[in-house]
Formats: sequence, structure tokens, C-alpha cells
Amino acid sequence: MSKAIIMNSGDNVATLLNEIKTNEEVNIVSTKTEVVKKLKAKQDIHMGHKISIVDIKKGEPVRKFGEPFGLAIKEIETGEHVHVHNVISNIGKAK
Repeated sequence: MSKAIIMNSGDNVATLLNEIKTNEEVNIVSTKTEVVKKLKAKQDIHMGHKISIVDIKKGEPVRKFGEPFGLAIKEIETGEHVHVHNVISNIGKAK
């Protein structure tokens, strides 16, 4: 079973702990290794990349570690790869 870790309960993405294939079931685990959600991957995603754990609307913040690191530039469905093709980063920009 594939796994991804969520770092904060306010996150809307999780980081993959191994590579996954399209339609593969993914267990989303907390930092205490408890399974908090199960979902199916919408596409192949490399280890270390992010997967959406909820639907994210265009313009909404994308959060990891409880903090926004970018904005969705298009709709992102649960189970989709979250990367530069659908998020614009705000890392390093003044708040």
C-alpha cells in the first residue's frame, strides 16, 4: 500500500513516501503514522512530490506544514499531483 504523509491537520496536500501509479490507493498518514484518509491517485506521481487530499479551487491557497506555500492556478481534484503545473509558489515573496 502506498503512503503519503500530512504534516499538519490544516494541510490540503500530503507528501508521497513512495512512487504511485494512476488509480493506486494511497493511505494518508499523520506524523503519528495514523491513517487519516484513503484516496486514489489520479495519475502517476513520483516519491517526494505532493498529492491533493481535498479538492482545491482555483485561487485557493495550497498548504503544507499548516502554511500556504502557493496558490492553485487551476482546479485541483483530490488525488491529483500538486506541482508547478497547477500551483504558483509564494515562497520567498513578502507577506
